[in-house]
Amino acid sequence: MPHPAEDDNSRRPSQALSTSRSSRISVEEIAHRLEIGRLAVYTMLEQGVLPGIRLGRRWIITRYAYEQWERTCGTRARTGLHARPEVTVLN
Repeated sequence: MPHPAEDDNSRRPSQALSTSRSSRISVEEIAHRLEIGRLAVYTMLEQGVLPGIRLGRRWIITRYAYEQWERTCGTRARTGLHARPEVTVLN
């Protein structure tokens, strides 16, 4: 009979997080997804174009906030501006 500490269900939370998708997204991953350089991502964060929180020298960007930004092309809903479609389809 296996020892309870060796059971798969008794994993530490840190081990469980490493196997699942992180709730944060890195600057490098954003740069790759947007096909721009890391410095451009940092500039966008500093200007408030991308959603993020600065803690000292580090930027914390949640995956949810970034993906929401990506889906809406950076348009903020609370500005009262409506996003126009990039393509108009005529029938």
